Amino acid sequence: MAGGRRAAPRCGWGWGGGWGCCPFLCLLLCCGAAGRPEVYMPAVLEVEIGSTARLECSFSIPGNASFTSVEWFYVNRGHSDRVRLCVITASGVRIDETEYSERLSVGEDKALSISKVTRQDNARTFICQVGADSQGVGESRTELYTYKIPAPPEITPNSAGIPAQSNDMLKIAQCTSENSFPSPNITWYKNGEPLLQEEDKTKILTTLVRESNGLYTVVSTLFSKVTREDRNSLFHCTVHYWLQGQMRTKDSPRVNVTVFYPTEHVELRVATNAGIVKEGDDVKLVCDADGNPAPVFSFFRRELGDSWQDMTSLADTNDGVLMLHNVSKSSSGLYRCQTLDLDDMTQHEGDVELVVNYIEGVQVKMEPSSPLHEGDSVRLSCTAHSPVKLDYQWRDARGRKVAEGNQLLLTNLTFETSSNFSCRVKARSVPGLEQSKQVAVAVKGKPRIVAISAPLYVRQDEVINLTCKAIAFPQPSFHWSVNGTTHEYMENQHMASNLTVRVSHDLLRAGAMCRVSNALGVSEKHIQLLDQKPSESKGIIIVAIIVCILVVAVLGSIIYFLHKKGKISCGRSGKQDITKPEARKDKNVVEVKSDKLSEEAGLLQGANGEKRSPADQSEKYIDLRN
Repeated sequence: MAGGRRAAPRCGWGWGGGWGCCPFLCLLLCCGAAGRPEVYMPAVLEVEIGSTARLECSFSIPGNASFTSVEWFYVNRGHSDRVRLCVITASGVRIDETEYSERLSVGEDKALSISKVTRQDNARTFICQVGADSQGVGESRTELYTYKIPAPPEITPNSAGIPAQSNDMLKIAQCTSENSFPSPNITWYKNGEPLLQEEDKTKILTTLVRESNGLYTVVSTLFSKVTREDRNSLFHCTVHYWLQGQMRTKDSPRVNVTVFYPTEHVELRVATNAGIVKEGDDVKLVCDADGNPAPVFSFFRRELGDSWQDMTSLADTNDGVLMLHNVSKSSSGLYRCQTLDLDDMTQHEGDVELVVNYIEGVQVKMEPSSPLHEGDSVRLSCTAHSPVKLDYQWRDARGRKVAEGNQLLLTNLTFETSSNFSCRVKARSVPGLEQSKQVAVAVKGKPRIVAISAPLYVRQDEVINLTCKAIAFPQPSFHWSVNGTTHEYMENQHMASNLTVRVSHDLLRAGAMCRVSNALGVSEKHIQLLDQKPSESKGIIIVAIIVCILVVAVLGSIIYFLHKKGKISCGRSGKQDITKPEARKDKNVVEVKSDKLSEEAGLLQGANGEKRSPADQSEKYIDLRN
């Protein structure tokens, strides 16, 4: 048998029950066959085009005899003539001149290798023949088949689009598979289901092209009718080819084809992230139509009397989008989208109600509304209007929350509590929707001086700064009893006036008066100035101390002298008699008093005892608020 182990003739009973051959012939055949070499080769070998085919030949010779020669042949398909490729003997390998001479090699195991196999090598039979002198000749054969795996199929959909209402089978897509051998088959699929030829519905045309290199290119074209449901259908093709006795496949990518169909339904919707619209928002109205291509869009808004305002000029008619910017309460209403299909001139409409949430009419009422004075109380009430439930919150001038609810009660008002309060109104169900209203709570009254400069030790002709702070409403004005340079400024809620003046004799004697006034009254405070004479004051104190010491010493000496002379009794009555008259007689009493001014001057001395000038002293105030 070609391609396998050759069977030896057999003696035995024939189908008729007798010997299949004469006994003598059978003996000769059996004895001769038993000494032949046995050769083994695979029946079929498949090799990819361009690679190397290795044809193995294994053999055994009875009696462990050596081979005399191994010859390789090939036979073309459909022919019987053998063409020898090479012969292998103990002396070496001799390659014959054939078309395989340049691609042929022999291994140590007598295997034949053919490099760069081609399509022409396909279906040839290669024979390995082994000779062993007296044992005769044995051989076996292998069928060589070459193949080329096809490239992945490429699919090209119809880019022009297909009308769903057409009665003709139009081109859906084309599938191409290149460089294959032998030629493969192509199958079409829609949504994973195979498509077969069907009259008046589906047609498949296949073209097989043999390239110059002997490989095949297969082109398959699918024609079919489509419906509007095919707008989402996915088509692909599959290449089927045989390899090593098994069917293999390669799939193309899945593609969608453009299907044209008229509009049947139109929907107009409000496209927002939260689904809620508030005043100040930018709103997008989107008109969705199920036709392809999209129809021509027009937009309208219903007005009073069932008339419609054309808003198409504000819209993108190609995409069916109407943008409304910075909407307000008046933007609410019924909107309409209208489409016109240019193929059959049919019209379709879609409506949507736009609701714009708002807060309006925020008002703050103050009771009593008459002018407020220190110690009064006032109630603030906040009202607003909205189609949704509202929450109220009160905040002061610094933005701090002071109360919840639509009322705020302020008691025991002072100038310091005068401020701007705001009522913030928020819609709980509409994030970001809020309004606020501010009101000024002003406490009126005559000025109240809250701080002045402390008494100062100054020198004549020295330049000093005097400060006076007050609070009042209406805003007060400042007047000083002396002339100088003034600078007024605001410090928190207080008005302050700073006077720069040169110390004169009159100013040192009389001090300065700060006078603050408005339409409701006047307040004034005096600032005392003290003459700074630290050396003179210190000398007076020293003299006074020395005088006191001398007086005490003299009196002690007199009393001691009289006591020694016995003129002073030690008893109580005696003492009273002596001291009282002496007290009455001595009219020169020296009174030692602490110089308060000198002590205060001493407080202004530096850490090492040196005196500071008033200009070096940090400015001090007397807080009059307590």
